[in-house]
Amino acid sequence: MATTPMAAVDENGQSETGAVVAEAISKLRRKERVRRRMDLVLSVGTPIVLIILWQVSADAHFIDPRIFTPPTQIIRAARQLISKGILQKDIGFTLARLLVGYVIGVISGVIVGLILGLVRPLRSAFSPLFAALYAVPQIALLPLLLVIFGIGETPKILTVVAVTFFVLEINALAAVRNFDPRLIESGKAFGAHKFKLFRHVILPGSLPSIFTGLRVSIALGLVVITATEFVASNNGLGFLVWNSWQLFQPDQMYVGLVTIALVGVILTGIIVLIERLSLPWLVRRKR
Repeated sequence: MATTPMAAVDENGQSETGAVVAEAISKLRRKERVRRRMDLVLSVGTPIVLIILWQVSADAHFIDPRIFTPPTQIIRAARQLISKGILQKDIGFTLARLLVGYVIGVISGVIVGLILGLVRPLRSAFSPLFAALYAVPQIALLPLLLVIFGIGETPKILTVVAVTFFVLEINALAAVRNFDPRLIESGKAFGAHKFKLFRHVILPGSLPSIFTGLRVSIALGLVVITATEFVASNNGLGFLVWNSWQLFQPDQMYVGLVTIALVGVILTGIIVLIERLSLPWLVRRKR
């Protein structure tokens, strides 16, 4: 069958439109790649530039090198602590306390938050109490915990449990309370009721908010355990910082501070990676 002139024009027009759309998409992808490279350069380059400025300023005595220890001296102090095995042990003590308290707080906080979000009478009964307790700085509970449990590992771990629990409880509760009711109705329309509705609709929909709580609570937990080790421990990164300050060893104090920062970055990065693997649809939507 012969092709009419009008059909040929339509086909040419469609092909030209497709080529224009493809070119536009290609340009957008190139721009996005450039932006990501720039983000990477800035995120890596900015700390390097600041460290160089720090070193130069200390060498030129624009800042007091006795207080603002140059990075080269901090590196030497870190090597000494590593060669003696002190830094590794302190990292191990801090991580053990942090992770034990974190896991307990996450599990209990998520469970309680989801239950309060789903059961109105329990929410009415306990939400005001949890709101009042959350307003109390968790580190302020340490003296009470020391009185109850004595000097040992339990009070330190419980401070991490407390701060982690409240963050996850609040996030899980908010996730359920702000859940889109249309999704619940859609789940019911497909035959999901009670446990199936919770498992396949409510829980997956609550995960983004829960992962936000995980990222926030790991940082807060590290802050709390470090502050706890200042006053109630003879080991750990917090003790390293505090003891170095008391002995006026700023190089070792900076080693402890930098190590705490690196631990926080690594743990947060692990949680972000788990989030991307667990919620691939959320990652695609953000892109």
